[in-house]
Amino acid sequence: MATIVVKQIGSPIRRPAKQRATLVGLGLNKMHKTRELEDTPSVRGMVASIPHLVEIVEERA
Repeated sequence: MATIVVKQIGSPIRRPAKQRATLVGLGLNKMHKTRELEDTPSVRGMVASIPHLVEIVEERA
């Protein structure tokens, strides 16, 4: 199972509710927090929808 490590690099302050909800859905809520998530199309889509708030740090096979 492939996984990706996602890191929050932007603050959700003064962002639309939909973007804040996407961060919560990814399990992120504080600056510089990282999460290891399963590499699925839905997770990739969530990351792609908020590229200014998160970055992919590492991709693991």
